[in-house]
Amino acid sequence: MKLDETDKKILKKLQKDSKITNKALSNGLNLSVTAVFERIKRLERNGVISGYVALVKPEKVEKSFMVLTQIKLVQHTKKNVIRFETEVVKLSEVLECYHVSGDYDYILKVLVKDMEAYREFMLTKLTNLEHIGSTQSTFIISPVKSTTAIEF
Repeated sequence: MKLDETDKKILKKLQKDSKITNKALSNGLNLSVTAVFERIKRLERNGVISGYVALVKPEKVEKSFMVLTQIKLVQHTKKNVIRFETEVVKLSEVLECYHVSGDYDYILKVLVKDMEAYREFMLTKLTNLEHIGSTQSTFIISPVKSTTAIEF
């Protein structure tokens, strides 16, 4: 699907505030409410907009200890990859998981309460997954940039 400038403006505003009304969008774009509604529905149907979420401040829910965990599988076979990916998506502490190239096979973004909670996660959950050969953890001191918005 090809996005025009109006689509991009709508997406930019929705990424900033997904609760903005169609009326407010229409006022800012000089379009009718119906035109805005139809454009948003088309963006949703075509998978450009995949969902709407509430962004939660981790420190407000006692989950402000972020760790990037690199995982190396014992052997990078199709069976091991499928098994690992099937299991890692079930771990609630893992916010994101990326299959990567380089020295490690995966990078996980893990969010827990504190160092003790991370230790517990490693000992009771992560290292119990089959086919993990080694891990390396990088502890986030402070975020410099963190966004969910895609620029156009």
